[in-house]
Amino acid sequence: MKQPKHHLQGKVNQLRKAGLSVTEACAGMGVSKSWYYQALGPRSRQPITCDQKVVEDACIVERIDAIKSAHPFWGYRRVWAWLRHREHLLINKKRVYRLMRAHGLLVPQKPKRACRSPRSKPKADRPLQYWGIDMTKFMIPSVGWVYLVIVLDWYSKKIVGHNLSLRARRQEWEAALDQALQMEFPDGVRGKRLKLISDNGTQPTSVKFIENMALLDIEQIFTSYNNPKGNAETERMMRTIKEEVLWLQEFNSFDQARQKVDHWITHDYNQLYPHSVLNYKSPNEFIAHSHIKQRAA
Repeated sequence: MKQPKHHLQGKVNQLRKAGLSVTEACAGMGVSKSWYYQALGPRSRQPITCDQKVVEDACIVERIDAIKSAHPFWGYRRVWAWLRHREHLLINKKRVYRLMRAHGLLVPQKPKRACRSPRSKPKADRPLQYWGIDMTKFMIPSVGWVYLVIVLDWYSKKIVGHNLSLRARRQEWEAALDQALQMEFPDGVRGKRLKLISDNGTQPTSVKFIENMALLDIEQIFTSYNNPKGNAETERMMRTIKEEVLWLQEFNSFDQARQKVDHWITHDYNQLYPHSVLNYKSPNEFIAHSHIKQRAA
């Protein structure tokens, strides 16, 4: 028995509110996008005058300028994603690009050299399959060098664990990994086929670290010296952390650095950061969206 059209339209609306796109929601209910838009009915739209457009553009530029002040390394696509998905402003990318170019807010593009690698990087097709681990350091004048280790899930792009310390030993790497395991594998990681990707640094290649990974049944994958893409996902994440936090802050103490880094990772990044690879969803949104799709399937 066919469901009434208004009932189908309501179901599509519910799926959209749950986070699905129009295409996914319509496919889930077995209707076409054209039918759905027709069911919504004609929209009354008043013509926009030139003066109104100038005022609108000025307001948008003001918002873009505020976003760029907080995120100077963001390009027009990510700025558009923030305006569209965080501030719910109905605007297209071309308009954002035009306004940013006119006001000198675009990020200067550096010429890229092609990088040919004989080997490709692993590709995650499910959560908790490939994790990358890496470390960076930064200077606090009153403290000295501070070391940040992160663990990144390659599928959801979520930072699942991190550790900030004044030392760069194997134990700090294991502390970041232990935090990730406690959060993502509360019932234990053995038998879950988790793979950990890292470079050939002294910490992940130490005898004790390798022994502990074998004990946990975690398969280690080391990047080769002739494969710059080997741990590219995690290294790109490190660059994002530098652009968003470490290069923009002047920390006065280790505790201040810890608070800023913790808040950025758990809130600004995992919850809010519009990730281009995730269709401009944040990692947490992407995970929730995946769960909704699985239940709808």
